[in-house]
Amino acid sequence: MYTAMLFRIQNRNFERVKNDLAQLTPELVIDVLREMPPAERALAYRLLGKDTAIEVFEMVTDDEQVRLLEALAHPHAANVLSQLDVDDQVRLIDEAPAKIAKKLLATMPAEDRDRVATMLAYPPVSAGRMANPRYLAAHVTMTAAETLQRVRQTDLGPEDVTTVFIVDDALRYAGLVTVAELVRADPGARAGDLARLPAVAVMTTDDAAKAARMLQRRDLGALAVIDSERRMVGAITYDDAMDALEDDASETMYRKAGIGDPAHAKEVLRSEKLVTGSILYPVRVRILFLMITLAGGLMVGGLIEQFEDVLTAVVAVAIFVPLIMDMGGNVGTQSTTIFARALALGHITPETFKRQLAREMAVGATMAVIIGSLGGTIAYLWQGEPNGIPMLGLAVGLALFTSVSLATFLGFALPWLMVKLGLDHAPGADPFITTIKDFTGLAIYFGLATVLLGVA
Repeated sequence: MYTAMLFRIQNRNFERVKNDLAQLTPELVIDVLREMPPAERALAYRLLGKDTAIEVFEMVTDDEQVRLLEALAHPHAANVLSQLDVDDQVRLIDEAPAKIAKKLLATMPAEDRDRVATMLAYPPVSAGRMANPRYLAAHVTMTAAETLQRVRQTDLGPEDVTTVFIVDDALRYAGLVTVAELVRADPGARAGDLARLPAVAVMTTDDAAKAARMLQRRDLGALAVIDSERRMVGAITYDDAMDALEDDASETMYRKAGIGDPAHAKEVLRSEKLVTGSILYPVRVRILFLMITLAGGLMVGGLIEQFEDVLTAVVAVAIFVPLIMDMGGNVGTQSTTIFARALALGHITPETFKRQLAREMAVGATMAVIIGSLGGTIAYLWQGEPNGIPMLGLAVGLALFTSVSLATFLGFALPWLMVKLGLDHAPGADPFITTIKDFTGLAIYFGLATVLLGVA
């Protein structure tokens, strides 16, 4: 289907292409568009029906949206943009290159342009930037019946009408009430009396991920965003909150993998730049962290050199060096990954860190006992007993116990220390953890081997 459609576009058989696209679901349309070159993709997109075009646009990734807007003629791009919520307009214009953003802003109605400009004035990852200025509100003096009538008459989408925000004459936030609560309430009850959670709101300057976590913990459909005088400026819906959490966790995971550039957080999430274009960019953002690992590896190599006599006297000692290094590395990676995800999702906070660290150490100690016992027993049965060096099993077991225990502790403690110091823990923690646990684990292993095996 893709090949035939591409052929028809290139031969300007647009009516046939339009009919073909109309038979496809939005998901299949996206698959077809992604296979096409940019120019043909823009032409095919313009042939979609209005409703399908908007649905497809909202389903593709942020980068694909930007590239599509760049490829479209400006009047058509402006038409697509006008169908989106203001918060989505802000995100797209912020992501687009400066020239494209300027032209798109110029085509927008004055009211929308002013709203977008106001939201763009907030910090890039703030609640104010993510909030939708169109929300459902009711005055404190309105009755439940009057508020329900407002719900019926609103032109907001279904995801925006789960929650009604209660405000006073100055638009100061006084609480919220769900539509379900309004339906069950006495029709004559005042909205101000029904309002609850007056303290549950976020400031425009608060971090977007923090706002998303609050909404998630409270299990709300929407959350009020207020200014310094408690006036409502917008609302964050549940789907927006989930997008913010996904972006926050994705950024952390990408940077943790050593492919992030902390000074350009937006570029981290644009993997296209890492796999296309000049090779200098991926080399630049990854080489720094690899240099840390290189330095650590040389330090560990120097340690091994100091115990060359042990390796020469008892060759079997060398067999278990990779095991001790790899086991500690895997455990450390597990711990840092758990820490990064928990920190991104708000499961680890300054108040709970000590408790979480103690729990992780208990987990590490339990795993260390199991792995150390199993590894030591295997070492004894494999190289210890048949070769007349039974104490080798003890050295391997104790070294594994130490390496695993230390790796779990460092996997939580070191990233947390870097966070407290204002450093970027995502790409920086693993190289330091690897170096410390390798150096320590091997030092203990070789030290025990020297003493227990009686190597001079």
